[in-house]
Amino acid sequence: MSYYFTILSPTDVPLFSHSFGTSKAGGDGVARFRFPDNAPYMNQFIVHASLDIVEELQWSNGAMYLKHIDTYPPTSAYVSAFLTGSGARFLLLHQPPQPATAAAGGGASSGTPPASATSRASSSSIANNPTSPQTEEAVRQFMNEVYENWVKTVMSPFYRRGMEITSSVFRGRVVAAGKKWL
Repeated sequence: MSYYFTILSPTDVPLFSHSFGTSKAGGDGVARFRFPDNAPYMNQFIVHASLDIVEELQWSNGAMYLKHIDTYPPTSAYVSAFLTGSGARFLLLHQPPQPATAAAGGGASSGTPPASATSRASSSSIANNPTSPQTEEAVRQFMNEVYENWVKTVMSPFYRRGMEITSSVFRGRVVAAGKKWL
């Protein structure tokens, strides 16, 4: 599964963003989105398009973690959200891998692994069903761990509210949380 994680300020300014792939079930941690040429722009578009839903839910739901809030069918992408007390929003776009039939479209010489190898890895993976309770729990744990690290970062005397987070330590902790939970 491929992930695009972003933190947006209360005024919808991107404070942090990072793309990564799953490290579970034999994944290599590299993001493989459906349209690799346009992925950075499409991911931003999909995440920002879901902000209206986030703003509706933040007043009707008292929880910080809003779970799966939106779907973008053309790319089979799902968006999960987490709200902070200061109004910052954590949004995670997750896109399951392409089915083996669509990926193998070239025939036997396409260089894809045998179907038995891919089905074995994907059947035990949380990426097989992005809306399953196991996936929701993994995303919730990821969001909570990133939230703890975000609080530590914004509490720094060198951080000003609304400033982009460029800390390599914070990025490393987000990557570590992604490897641990997703």
